[in-house]
Amino acid sequence: MQKSRYLLASERDKQWGLTVTTVGYEEIAPNEEYPTRGHADGYYFDCHKGRTLQEYQLQYVIEGEGVFRSESQRETVLKEGDIFILFPGEWHTYCPSREKGWKCYWIGFKGNNMNERVRAGFISPSKPIYHVGYSSDIETLYKQAYETAVEEAAYSQQLLAGIVNHLIGMMYSLERNIQLKTRNEAHVDMISRARMRIRESLESPLTIQQIAEDMGVSYSNFRKLFKEHTGLSPAIYQQDLRLQRAKELLSSTDLSIKEIAYRLNFESPDYFSAKFKAKIGRKPSELRNK
Repeated sequence: MQKSRYLLASERDKQWGLTVTTVGYEEIAPNEEYPTRGHADGYYFDCHKGRTLQEYQLQYVIEGEGVFRSESQRETVLKEGDIFILFPGEWHTYCPSREKGWKCYWIGFKGNNMNERVRAGFISPSKPIYHVGYSSDIETLYKQAYETAVEEAAYSQQLLAGIVNHLIGMMYSLERNIQLKTRNEAHVDMISRARMRIRESLESPLTIQQIAEDMGVSYSNFRKLFKEHTGLSPAIYQQDLRLQRAKELLSSTDLSIKEIAYRLNFESPDYFSAKFKAKIGRKPSELRNK
């Protein structure tokens, strides 16, 4: 069984940064012929010859298994809960296993929104498979995308673009968190507790060194683990949260800039003002006056 929708995008839609070309779902029973018929021109392909598309696709295997191969990826078994990405201009082929078949969703799209992520190295043809496991939230997003494509109401491309971005974010985040927990779940718990302590002590003189000591690890090791999990050093994480808090205090209280600086444990009002402007884009006095 296969159901699919193919969509058009206006020049105005393309300025949004991402447009969706196709959405679909297929159930392939064991020993059933594959690929199924009914695909639009350019999408049907011979599994032995493969194909090249001029768009991205996110395909999500929710049951069964199969194989995938591309220019950048040797033949790899796809398991239940795997998302694999097709890249524009990249030769690829895939198919469900003859013994098990599969159930698989897909969504195709193109645009600078995704191109920028590839250029920044977040997503790459050299890593097209993401092991996220089965997620009802991800399946719901695919279903919502298909329903939106069928209805094709006004501005549906903008809604579909949002769904694609949500899918990409979940895919990227889920796999990275699974990897981190697999490596050492104790580290994940430690960093979560450390982040909570930093958030709860923005107006106290608590130092990152004290947190590391309380967690029973050296400062250098704590800093390395914290940055691996969050993308920020613990000192920058703490400082940025204090600057966010300062912005709230400037907007919602009559405290002076000097009082806010010392309340949030900055070395001096001048140091606070310099960091605030670098992060927020304007001086504390400019925000207060506005």
